[in-house]
Amino acid sequence: KELNKRQRQWLELLSEYNCDIHYHPGKANVVADALSRKEREPPLRVQALVMTIGLDLPRQILNAQTEARKPKNIKEEDVGGMLVENSRDLEKVRKES
Repeated sequence: KELNKRQRQWLELLSEYNCDIHYHPGKANVVADALSRKEREPPLRVQALVMTIGLDLPRQILNAQTEARKPKNIKEEDVGGMLVENSRDLEKVRKES
């Protein structure tokens, strides 16, 4: 059987893609039939990935800030004296210097 113009257009369009076309039996051009057909193979269902970063993050930030405020770390990480000048326990930091 020879293809009509529309079929040739579809064939030309789909020939650019690497795909398989499967025939599903049923009444032609009936939307309800197409929607009510059962799937032959159930599609692969993927559950969403869950990333829990919110629960532990505030505690990690607080621990890092607490560690950074320790006098030995202020002295080691000081950039141009800014951390020592803004330290809460300035005298303790200066004594260890």
